[in-house]
Amino acid sequence: MFFVYILQSLKDKNLYIGSTNDLRRRIEEHNSGKSKSTKLRVPFKLIYYEVYVSENDARIREHNLKLNARALGQLKRRLANALLNN
Repeated sequence: MFFVYILQSLKDKNLYIGSTNDLRRRIEEHNSGKSKSTKLRVPFKLIYYEVYVSENDARIREHNLKLNARALGQLKRRLANALLNN
């Protein structure tokens, strides 16, 4: 299984989008500062994830969310309550 996930920094409220084959391990890496791209923004809260059988499908979705403002905007509207409660 492969996961596309969205984390929200509890420090600055910004979002991080990523993909992995081990979601628990990857969240722990982010929160322990082992990820260069997020270590200055810890701690993080998982606010959303999707599961894929194909790694390629997960990577395509991650890429789409990162580069397509419309796709991310649509997802943010679906997650409005989760984003407001943090």
